[in-house]
Amino acid sequence: MYKGIYTYAWDLIDEGTVEAVARFRDVGLNTITLAAAYHAGKFIRPHGKSGKVYFPEDGTVYFRPDMGRYGAIKPTPASLLDDHDPFADIKAAAPDMRRVAWTVCMHNTALGQRYPEFTVRNAFGDGYPYSLCPAVPEVRDYIVTLCRDMAESQELDGVLLESPGFMPFDHGFHHEFFLLPMNRWAKWLLALCFAPASIAGAKAAGIDAERLAADVRHRVEHFLADPRQMPDSFAYEWMMADLIADPEWGAFLRWRCDVVTSLVAEVRDALPKQTELAVIPTVQRPTAGCWLEGRDIAGLAKAADALEVPAYQANVAEVWHATADVRRRAGDDARLHFILRPTHPDLGDGAETAAAAAALKEFGAEGLAFYNYGHFPLSGMERIREALAVFDDVV
Repeated sequence: MYKGIYTYAWDLIDEGTVEAVARFRDVGLNTITLAAAYHAGKFIRPHGKSGKVYFPEDGTVYFRPDMGRYGAIKPTPASLLDDHDPFADIKAAAPDMRRVAWTVCMHNTALGQRYPEFTVRNAFGDGYPYSLCPAVPEVRDYIVTLCRDMAESQELDGVLLESPGFMPFDHGFHHEFFLLPMNRWAKWLLALCFAPASIAGAKAAGIDAERLAADVRHRVEHFLADPRQMPDSFAYEWMMADLIADPEWGAFLRWRCDVVTSLVAEVRDALPKQTELAVIPTVQRPTAGCWLEGRDIAGLAKAADALEVPAYQANVAEVWHATADVRRRAGDDARLHFILRPTHPDLGDGAETAAAAAALKEFGAEGLAFYNYGHFPLSGMERIREALAVFDDVV
């Protein structure tokens, strides 16, 4: 059974891979899910030795890529690779543990700034550097090549895809700021991609994306001319009414899901057969809302070997409802892994982690992972031990 811990190379290096692995093994973990392609951030490190606040390099990879494999888009190796080989270090310290490459796909501001022609563009033509467009052939080729390169060169047990689709409007971008009351409806409209590749792909599917883009511009211009504060429940009903009134919207949104599902299938086909592919459908809540990012739970479950679903909920009751919905949408045969955060702000500050694990097993979860070793206090390791013990007891 997959019993994973999400972690970063810089945390393992800072603490010592051997010491960290000993902690992982002690609580019953058998897999290290290491960030292999990642974005920028500002992270508190409760048990960091060299410092307590860390800023990772933006859009870099944490393995040594074979640059000759890549086409128009090439990866940027992290500077720590000058002195370290994180996946090799894990293999040396823990040959008994599985290694999974946690791979952030479209969410890459560094690549978006370097290759602006390959980013998502809204209906006004504004490019979003934080979001590569999954409809662009060069982007798809990059993601497939990246996953194949790391899987083969590192002899990985698994690859995990995060953000394989269209990013939402809210991003947490540097000084992201608006002096008007943005709502769910306006953010949805501004998140939709009408880059040339999206328009062409939709047109090939019989969808008039140019007309839809004009519709978006009209609605957003009307909103921006006189923005008024409204409950998100109103905004949601507006969004639903727009979708029902015009059947072409439904076709466009389904096409977006097909774009992402087919990309995941391409990655699966490119990986060695023994390398398992899992995909995170979304980090938004609830998971069912992943369609906003061009992701279809049932489609992704078929394209990948497993779904790895964040169960980032306030309490066990919410975990139960969210998991029941994912199982219903994915189907009885879908392989499901779940991610728990054994600390603030989830599950009563972590106190309900073990109970959440039992609820997940009720819905046939085949794997359990915990986010994120460098982020939570070491007391979180005991929560992991308790959750895995309960999970094992009910197998």
